[in-house]
Amino acid sequence: MIENVINRRNMRLAYQQVLKNKGSAGVDGMQLSELTSYVKQHRDEVAMALYKGRYNAQAILGVSIPKSNGKMRLLGIPTVVDRWLQQCVTQSITLKFEVEFKEHSYGFRPNKNAHQCIQQSQKYIHDGYQHIVDIDLKNFFDEVDHCLLLQLLYNKVKCPTTMRLIRKWLRAPILINGKLTKRRKGVPQGSPLSPLLSNIMLHELDKELEKGQHKYVRYADDFSIYTKSKSEAKKIGNKVFLFLQKKLKLQINREKSGIRKPVNFEILGCKFVPTYEKGVRGKYQIVVSDKSWKTLKQKLKTITRKTTPSSLVERTRKLKEVQRGWINYFRMGSIYGKLKTLDSWLRNRLRYCIWHDWKKIERKRKNLMRLGVDKDHAYAWSRTRMGGWRVAQSPILVTTITLKRLQKKGYESMLDYYLKVAPQFNEPLYTRTVRTVV
Repeated sequence: MIENVINRRNMRLAYQQVLKNKGSAGVDGMQLSELTSYVKQHRDEVAMALYKGRYNAQAILGVSIPKSNGKMRLLGIPTVVDRWLQQCVTQSITLKFEVEFKEHSYGFRPNKNAHQCIQQSQKYIHDGYQHIVDIDLKNFFDEVDHCLLLQLLYNKVKCPTTMRLIRKWLRAPILINGKLTKRRKGVPQGSPLSPLLSNIMLHELDKELEKGQHKYVRYADDFSIYTKSKSEAKKIGNKVFLFLQKKLKLQINREKSGIRKPVNFEILGCKFVPTYEKGVRGKYQIVVSDKSWKTLKQKLKTITRKTTPSSLVERTRKLKEVQRGWINYFRMGSIYGKLKTLDSWLRNRLRYCIWHDWKKIERKRKNLMRLGVDKDHAYAWSRTRMGGWRVAQSPILVTTITLKRLQKKGYESMLDYYLKVAPQFNEPLYTRTVRTVV
């Protein structure tokens, strides 16, 4: 196995993947841009150290990022070199496990994605499985038992050198606020190995669920089970709780777990609402959860904050990155009406930024005249006591800083992009079937 890991082609592909994934420096401060020269100079030396079992994993950098609920999530960022080598190992051992992974496990797997997971969930609901066991694992990535995980790995990876290397990465200390802390459990979020390791651990749960012929979907540590009655859901929920606690040594977050009906259930940022069509019952359509809308709006607010020193071209470029990523993920949802409203709000935010950037009264007057406003109105509006946000929504800016002019600066409306990537959706269809969502 270690020979496959240090194979030149495998190491080159891993290096390319690490560059593609981007990411920040680890404890040694080496940036991703420095990896190219390092690989050229030290590839053979590192490969020999791996082969002889002499390679020592470096500590990982602990970085806390805010969660949507206000709490903090601890990420473990390995060094750039460790990320490269972990990617080498991941590529070498993935195939051994991939052939056994179950059909309804969708997270971090080839030819599987979140869209398939959400659509399968919708299919179960339409088939009448409308009592859903929604289980949230408590700090899953921080609680994974190393002994159990290494045993599951050893069942397929018999190479002692590769196993010792993986163990070193699992046991590498974490640097938090300048202080090194030992790690005896958990898989650091942020390493290329962690998605595969999480799937290997929770594959045991998949096997248990398939043994009982249960309907379920799983995306990494997010999973839900679909049943036809509340009593059946309670029975399965208790059984799964005991299996996770006793066999996998994982705890359930009781506050976030429970038995849900489709209208109260969320999966991967989406939720379900009934379709109100004549003669149709028990059918649900996919919409975006309130939390996902709120997160998007907060990101757009940050980019279009008037006090942020940034040009209009730079703002529109950043907006495109956020908007396209969000729409590509949520394009299967019914979002036409809300996007239309959001676009209008966002254009006014951009107009507000432009008005604020003009600053001085005389500059405002001259710019309004350049945009086609007559002298008297330009003079009056340049000296208005009205607040900037009210001016942005007023006819004086709406009719001068038009959509066409914003598009020349690189702006693209979310609705236009949505209709490009999801052409099957259009306004008449949306307004007919999703009146309550708008």
